[in-house]
Amino acid sequence: MKVMFEKTESLTSNKSIYCPGCNHGLIHRLVAEAIDNLGVREKAYGVAPVGCSVLLYDYFNIDVVEAPHGRAPALATGAKRVRPDMVVFTYQGDGDLASIGMSEIIHAAGRGENITVIFVNNANYGMTGGQMAPTTLPGQKTTTTPMGRDTHSHGFPFRMAELIGSLPAVAYSARVKVTDPKNVMKASKAILKAFKNQVDNVGFSFVEVLSTCPTNWGMTPVDALKFVDEQMESYYPLGTFKDIQEEE
Repeated sequence: MKVMFEKTESLTSNKSIYCPGCNHGLIHRLVAEAIDNLGVREKAYGVAPVGCSVLLYDYFNIDVVEAPHGRAPALATGAKRVRPDMVVFTYQGDGDLASIGMSEIIHAAGRGENITVIFVNNANYGMTGGQMAPTTLPGQKTTTTPMGRDTHSHGFPFRMAELIGSLPAVAYSARVKVTDPKNVMKASKAILKAFKNQVDNVGFSFVEVLSTCPTNWGMTPVDALKFVDEQMESYYPLGTFKDIQEEE
């Protein structure tokens, strides 16, 4: 019998503790497939954030280290500079990357570090109860904005893929979503490119993935996917915002 689908080598068999309908498991799979497709599992090195995916080492069959809140790009920079032969990536949520870690991600991107950054944007602080994050949409209700995010008081959300893509030292910046098979394939292609860029020494590569948080959004998993399609994507358009290989 022909095998049509099986677990990737870069994932463990541990049971996921993510909430039902959360996209972390799917995004983990895409990252693991990229590592396997490039044949770099033995030299892959992940840096976990503070947030829902803090237990990254439970799910990836590679070396993973946990960074203090927001410091994953700084830790990844050190690891890559000490061992340039390794394939180093960070996997961060919006609270970790765009709030306390804003300085680290901007400066790592500004230096053009040859690392890969996977940024999961679910528009709130998922692990700590659904507070407003730097990516919370205007008008979106959270536990700390029960009347909805007021841009006059709270400012506007950061569009990280565009911001990162505007920096001259960045090689690649893109935004994708994983709400349906077609877009999962596009996300897979973007994540693979971000890793291949590092293997080929092309430079700093960043992929933002629009994701769900049904538990904190108070939605069913199906409605959460619709929220990404109908609300998040209108503020965070999909696309490639920097690709120096396409510009050459």
